[in-house]
Amino acid sequence: MAWKVLQYFEDLQDRGHPYRAGDSFPRSGLEVSPQRIAELSGTSNRRGEPLIENDGDPEAPPAEKKAGGRKRKAE
Repeated sequence: MAWKVLQYFEDLQDRGHPYRAGDSFPRSGLEVSPQRIAELSGTSNRRGEPLIENDGDPEAPPAEKKAGGRKRKAE
């Protein structure tokens, strides 16, 4: 499955391997779990924002969604 890196990060589960915006994730020869994909494509990571996105693969698992739905505007 192909995923595109949205912004620079160092993969702490891959000995700090750097990924730059536009790179493919995961790097060649590395397999990652669906849970890791969900973490990096959703908001349940250290940055709290998506770091990768589906690169058009229809079989890719959907990005993790944050519970609670939409945020309400502060009045």
